[in-house]
Amino acid sequence: MPSSSSRTSGAAVKKTRVVAERKPSQELNPFALAQAQLDKACDKLGLEPEMRAVLRQPMRELHVALPVRLDDGRVQVFQGFRVQHNDARGPCKGGIRFHPAETIDTVRALAMWMTWKCALMDLPLGGGKGGVICNPKEMSSRELQQVAREYIRQIYHMIGPDQDVPAPDVYTDPQIMAWMMDEYSRLVGRHTPDVITGKPLALGGSAGRQDATARGTVYTVREACRHLGILTKGATAAIQGYGNAGAYTAQLLVDLLGMKILAVNDSRGGVYSAEGLDPAAAVEHKAKTKSVVGTPGTSPISEAELLALEVDVLVPAALENVLTGHNAGAVRAKIVAEAANGPTTLEADDLFADKGVFVIPDFLCNAGGVTVSYFEWVQNRSSWYWGEQEVYERLDGRMVRAFREVLATSLEAKTDMRTAAYMVAVQRVAEAIRLRGWLEPRSGV
Repeated sequence: MPSSSSRTSGAAVKKTRVVAERKPSQELNPFALAQAQLDKACDKLGLEPEMRAVLRQPMRELHVALPVRLDDGRVQVFQGFRVQHNDARGPCKGGIRFHPAETIDTVRALAMWMTWKCALMDLPLGGGKGGVICNPKEMSSRELQQVAREYIRQIYHMIGPDQDVPAPDVYTDPQIMAWMMDEYSRLVGRHTPDVITGKPLALGGSAGRQDATARGTVYTVREACRHLGILTKGATAAIQGYGNAGAYTAQLLVDLLGMKILAVNDSRGGVYSAEGLDPAAAVEHKAKTKSVVGTPGTSPISEAELLALEVDVLVPAALENVLTGHNAGAVRAKIVAEAANGPTTLEADDLFADKGVFVIPDFLCNAGGVTVSYFEWVQNRSSWYWGEQEVYERLDGRMVRAFREVLATSLEAKTDMRTAAYMVAVQRVAEAIRLRGWLEPRSGV
């Protein structure tokens, strides 16, 4: 089925398992949030209106319709997107999400955040993102494979090792990346491991990729604690969201920093232990029951209660818009480490600034994933693979350097860490745009 042109979607199709695209309210629209955050940084940098206009919008978008035959014989048409925000610094880079409530504005926002994330980490990459509106929890492995392959068939002409390199994100994993890499390789007629990152090790994946997002989060938490004079051994943390990033973050906070995890939750509920719970036991329990609820040695806790716990570190590790103007005032953590993308609204940011909460912004805090994805891309292109310890050491060095650059900018500009991170990243992208000559100088200048 042919894809639609930029900024247009295919004909509306009644779906049996997936509702129509959700329309977020303007207040919590992630793309509006991303643009507002950018505007704040542009004000600080004094960027000209023409540059702001370029940076506020994606360079290109593709909307696609994916016809897939289900196991029961019926055909369902799924809606998908690929957005490339900016490639001034190099090929676009960004994950692919399979989620029943995916929206084009979420994908636009995430593509923009990927631009800043890559620039902040000083990677020679731009920002992209993709998504398909589907519910993997209700789909068989065969159905998921068909969606993955059809998605690549629809977008393959706009991705590639030198154009746009996707990766896993929400509800996608190394197996789905393997199917996607294989489909692209079939279409172009050659083996192309460098078109997709986050693959299984046997197909060119990188050592250390599985826990990279969490490990980067923990490295930034360590640096924030050093800055604030917080002793990490015995410090307390709560994790909102216990998927891949949340579970690994909890375990690494214990293993690397000696912290105590007081509470974790998932979409079905949360658990609490005043003495500190065992992250591995929560993972094991969730594997058996599909939820952390009921983990032995814990008591129930609501999400509102978890977010309001008096802890040293609160880690939002799920989806967008978790911390808002309605609940941020109740947060008592000293550090908010954003392992998720876009978990904090503008209103919440203002409240945190007033309360003195130290926020490690998402595109710094969770940049470990894209950094090790970059390492994987480099290894694929050179056919030279690194050991796990080498990956961890390289990641640690890049995370520390980026954290310190943002902190120095924050102190010098007397602004919050998020705005400082934007200032560092936006300045780098703007410089690349100017050097490429994408913006003509004003007449008389």
